[in-house]
Amino acid sequence: MKKLTSHPITKKAEGLKGAVRVPGDKSVSHRALMLGATAPGVTRITGLLESEDVLRTARALMALGIQIVPPASKDGIWQVTSMNEGSVAAPRSALYLGNSGTAARLMMGLIAGYPISASFLGDPALSKRPMGRVIKPLAQMGAKFEMSTADRLPLRVTGSSALRPIHYELPTASAQVKSAILLAALRAKGGTEIIEPIPTRDHTERLLRHMGATVLSEPGPNGSSVVTIIGFPDMIGKDIVVPSDPSSASFLAVAALITPGSEIVIPHVGINPLRIGLFQTLIEMGGDITFENHREASSEPVADIRVRYSAMKGVSVPKERVVSMMDEFPILSIAAAFAEGDTHMSNLADLRLRETDRLSNIAQGLAVTGVRCTTSEDGLTIHGTGKPPAGGGTVEVNKDHRIAMSFLIMGLASKSPVAIDDGDFINLSFPGFTTLLNGLGADIRSEEAQITSKAG
Repeated sequence: MKKLTSHPITKKAEGLKGAVRVPGDKSVSHRALMLGATAPGVTRITGLLESEDVLRTARALMALGIQIVPPASKDGIWQVTSMNEGSVAAPRSALYLGNSGTAARLMMGLIAGYPISASFLGDPALSKRPMGRVIKPLAQMGAKFEMSTADRLPLRVTGSSALRPIHYELPTASAQVKSAILLAALRAKGGTEIIEPIPTRDHTERLLRHMGATVLSEPGPNGSSVVTIIGFPDMIGKDIVVPSDPSSASFLAVAALITPGSEIVIPHVGINPLRIGLFQTLIEMGGDITFENHREASSEPVADIRVRYSAMKGVSVPKERVVSMMDEFPILSIAAAFAEGDTHMSNLADLRLRETDRLSNIAQGLAVTGVRCTTSEDGLTIHGTGKPPAGGGTVEVNKDHRIAMSFLIMGLASKSPVAIDDGDFINLSFPGFTTLLNGLGADIRSEEAQITSKAG
C-alpha cells in the first residue's frame, strides 16, 4: 500500500540571524490543562502549546465533562473550568492519547481519584511503552486496572473516591510517575510522600503551589528528593503563563552553534534548573550561550537565550545530569558530530523505551550521515572531528519527531544536504518548526514522496 508523506531536506545555510519565540513548553502545557481541570474556578492559560500531544490531553479532559474553551481571538488564551466530583462523567468512548506518554500516564493519576472508569488507547508506539511504573503506585492508592496485555495499553482504569495516601519510593527517576501520583494524591486524605532517587522536573509541584496546594520538596539522603503533598488542598483556578519550551529551543540553539555566522535570540524560554542540562552541556563544550532578562512566569523561571556560532569540543555528560536532558540527547548528538573529540553519554537505557528505540535511531542516523559513533546497551560515544560531517543520504526517523528535527538541523552545516524520510510527526511537539527556522535563514524544503507502507 502506498501513501504520500512529507519528505523534508535541509541544505547548507549561510548563517542564522534574528529573534524568534518557540512554542510553549509541552510538559507545562499538559499539566496546566489538568490542574485547571482540578482547581475550583476558571483557569486561563496563555502560551499553551497547541501540538497534537497537548490537544490529546484537552480532548480527553473534555470527554470527562470538563469545559475547555480554545482561544476565540488572537489573545491566545485557553479557558478551563474546573471539575468536581458531581460533574465528572465516565467517558462514552475510550480516551485516545495518540503518541503521548505524558498524557496517558498523568491522566491515569487524575482519573484515579474519581469513582469512574475509563479506557485508554494509544497509537502503536505508545502501546509498546511500559505503564507498570504508574500502575503500581496508583493501585496501592486504591485505583483498579484491567489489561489484556500486562503493563501496556490498551487498559482500563477505575478510580475511587476513597484513595489512600502512600509513602512511595520510585525505583527509577520519572517525572511522569511522580506527577501521576501527585494528581491522584490531590484526592487522598492525608499526606502522600514520594521519594525520587534524584530530582526530576518539578513543573507539577510548581503549578500546584501556584494554585494554592501545599507541596513540600526537600533533599533526601544520597542525592534523593522527598516530595510531600497534602490531599484535598484549598486550590483555586488562576492565570497560567506557559514559558517557551527549552526542548524546542535546544534545536534552534544547536542550529546556531553549528552554522557559521549565526547569532540568534530565543525569548521567554523556561530555564527551570531541572530542564536545562542540555544548555549546561553545550556551554561546557564551548558553546557561546548567554541567559538574559531573567524573570518568572507562573512560578517558572524564564529568560531570553542568546546563541552564537561556536567551535566546540567533546565532553563527558555527567550521569547525574541525564534526567534533566533525556529528551535532548538526539540534538546533543548533532552538536557532538561537529565538535572536536569524543562526546561520551551514558545511563541512557530509558532512551530505548521512548517513542522508539531512540538510542538506536540516533546511531543509525549518524551512520547514514558519515559520523562515527560507538554504542552500548545504555550509552553512546560520538567521535567528532571538529569539521562538518559529510551529511548526504536520507535518515529513517521511524516516526520519531525529535530524531526528525535533529537531522534536519544537521543539514544546515553538513557538507551535503540531509533528508529525512518522514516529517509528518514533527507537529507532535513543535508546530511550525520548518517555517520558523526558514525565517532565520535556513533552507528546509519539503517534497512529497511516494513510499510503501509496511502494511502493504
